[in-house]
Amino acid sequence: MSIRIDPRVDFAFKLMLGSPLHPAITVHFLNAVLQPVAPIVNVEILNPLVGKDRSEDKIIVLDVLARDALGRLFNIEMQTRIPLSFPSRLLYYNSKNYLRQIKEGDGYDQLHPAISICFLDRRMFDQPSESRQWHHSFRLRCDQNMGLVLTDNFEFHIFELPKFEPTSDNIGELPAAEKWLYLLTHAADVEPEVLADQLGESAYREAIGVLEMISKSPEDLQYYEDRLKFLRDERGKLDAARQEGEQVGVAKGRQEGRQEGRQEGRQEGRQEGKLAGKIQTLQELLGDRVSTDEELLAESITALATQLLRLRDRLNNRDA
Repeated sequence: MSIRIDPRVDFAFKLMLGSPLHPAITVHFLNAVLQPVAPIVNVEILNPLVGKDRSEDKIIVLDVLARDALGRLFNIEMQTRIPLSFPSRLLYYNSKNYLRQIKEGDGYDQLHPAISICFLDRRMFDQPSESRQWHHSFRLRCDQNMGLVLTDNFEFHIFELPKFEPTSDNIGELPAAEKWLYLLTHAADVEPEVLADQLGESAYREAIGVLEMISKSPEDLQYYEDRLKFLRDERGKLDAARQEGEQVGVAKGRQEGRQEGRQEGRQEGRQEGKLAGKIQTLQELLGDRVSTDEELLAESITALATQLLRLRDRLNNRDA
């Protein structure tokens, strides 16, 4: 029988990778997904989840913040949707982790790398359909020479789970990073003993054991189910907002069409106004800067239609 605890739910993800009682899981996980030049040998969990954090009136931070023996800071999070302005959000929180290392009067030499690791249960990057690249890493590089890195103290790693496909049918032969992604995407549906035998190493077995403990603890299970319901409700609200946005876009398009139609011809104005309204709605949903009516209505119908198609493709790829 499967565990039926999905580690992509942020609460389960936090308990599995952010518990001071199970540092070996976090160490193995970080070495597997980052493959650092200097291996991580131990970690300190800086924001463990304690009982008081689970009260209904408290905002809970369900990412994992850890520091290793070399002073490197790791922020690990799971996102089942892509918030608005997500890249700016990643930059903001990693900058905070980097800056809070030193106090007034401290030297810059005391700053250690701040590394952000985000797992997305959504597609984020538009790529050719044949590309299945699921790990994207970013750092401060030179525009003129991509091999020239300003500093290694600032890193971002984004893993798109919907793009993940194992490179072998033999799970035991997969690289360590792929085994972790396989665990994240299959743990809820595979019998724990079967999954542990497939993955092999003790760190995976220990991680699966944490998920089993959630299923056996009434308090943890209740909180897990509450978080799962919350995430599903949020997804439903987003879908409803998208549908409402499309309807508003049509109505706005008709209104703009009437206004522009009086100036440049009724039929052409309706079409331009309708396209402009839909474009603005999709820009809002994607977190882009929303174009003004004047900017859009200065474009030709062909240019507006092309822009609308691109925005729809981005939205569909993001939610796939």
